Parts: sequence; structure tokens; C-alpha cells
Amino acid sequence: MAKKILVVDDERHIVRLVEVNLTRAGYDVVTAYDGVEALEAVKNETPDMIVLDVMMPRMDGFEVLRRLQADPETQNIPVIMLTAKAQDADVFKGWSSGVSSYLTKPFNPRELLTFVERIFQSLEDRGGGPDDGEDVWEV
Repeated sequence: MAKKILVVDDERHIVRLVEVNLTRAGYDVVTAYDGVEALEAVKNETPDMIVLDVMMPRMDGFEVLRRLQADPETQNIPVIMLTAKAQDADVFKGWSSGVSSYLTKPFNPRELLTFVERIFQSLEDRGGGPDDGEDVWEV
């Protein structure tokens, strides 16, 4: 069964680019276009991973991440931030918030795919998954 990845970004062309590349790599992709939709999709779809933008309407990515981590049912889903917020303070905030990886736009889809594969491989190597109770995700 294919791993399910939720892609969240308010820029539809970015969502489509990520969706096409992840689908071609064999992943099942679910999409959302703002933070509120993202949280709804997490409840309805139970993704194995989330690719999350920061700057979005209704709720930004950091708030989505905070809410995911506050919920025992979702706190261990690995999250890759994919954002234009590239200043050191933003990157530090992402890492200190518990993301599995932080990529800045513009980005290379192959690089994103490499991060996705490494995170999933790390989980398999440790014999775990999003529900294994671990708080740290290695890349």
C-alpha cells in the first residue's frame, strides 16, 4: 500500500508540481490549500507525512504544526516545511518547531523527493512509523 502524503500550499501550481512528482514516485497524494483545510484533511485522510507551506490564508503552517504536535493522534506525523520563508530566523523557527525537514522555494522537486524518501527510510530502519511514539525524526 502506497504511503499517503498531504501537500498543503495556497499556491495551486506548487501543489500540482509536488503532487505530480510524488505521484510519479509511487505515493498517494492528498491536497489542501490552507491551514484549516490541512487540519481537516489530516483528520479525514490520516497521512503518513505532510509537506506544508508556512504563509497561507486562514491559518499559517506554524500554527498547523503547533496544533498537530499538541494532538497525541497527530504529533508524530513527519512534516516537511516547503516555504519561501528563507531567513535564518524562519528556518530556525521551523527546526525548533519540530519539522523533519525545511526546504525553501524555489526548490528542486528531486530534492524534496529525496527528503521524503530519507524520512520514510529512517522510520523503517527504526521499525517505526508516525504512531511509534518517537518525538525526533531523522533525515
